[in-house]
Amino acid sequence: MGFKDVAKPHYYGHRERLRKRFRDAGPDALPDYELLEMVLFRAMPRRDTKPLAKALLARFGTFAEAVNAPEDLLREVPGIGDAAITELKLVRAAALRLMRGEVLERPVLSSWSQVLDYCRASMGFEAKEQFRILFLDKRNQIIADEVQQRGTVDHTPVYVREVVKRALELSATAIVLVHNHPSGDPTPSRADIEMTKQIVAAAKPLGVLVHDHIIVGKQGHASFRGLGLI
Repeated sequence: MGFKDVAKPHYYGHRERLRKRFRDAGPDALPDYELLEMVLFRAMPRRDTKPLAKALLARFGTFAEAVNAPEDLLREVPGIGDAAITELKLVRAAALRLMRGEVLERPVLSSWSQVLDYCRASMGFEAKEQFRILFLDKRNQIIADEVQQRGTVDHTPVYVREVVKRALELSATAIVLVHNHPSGDPTPSRADIEMTKQIVAAAKPLGVLVHDHIIVGKQGHASFRGLGLI
């Protein structure tokens, strides 16, 4: 007596249809939850990923928020484990690597919108403050991109002398200061303004120009130069 063929799970055909639609129509043809489904395919090869993708969106709201969510919050979603988190963080790392590559290839001032996009993508979703510096050469190309400080939920200690010292070590002629507001509101605080003035004053006599100070958050960004604060 022969064995009967075992029917494949229903999601096998669904996965192939999604892959075909992605190839034929492009990613814009797929809503956020279907892109998340596809990201989770490798992490869960024998499971229907649609319910989990929808659970992620219900918890975080958008594809971007889900991919950028901290690991501890991702683990609060039932069914999300190490493999799924790895896939989500791989997507984020790949996107940032591509954006960073584009920024590094061209002078900062001629690709300002890409610089803003990169800063917001890399820091805008962080749960704690970070202070980042883009160090530029005389052609205004980035020679280093470094996170100098990591702080608490709403405060990062910035040491003016250390900022200027690092710029001189790298032979940078200009810098762009960047930090994030975890609250989401990028409006500069009084402390932000005072700290920026101190860095500008310390850097200028040593031949280092502060091009801008950018604050990023989920609600957008603020430019000190655009606001007339530099």
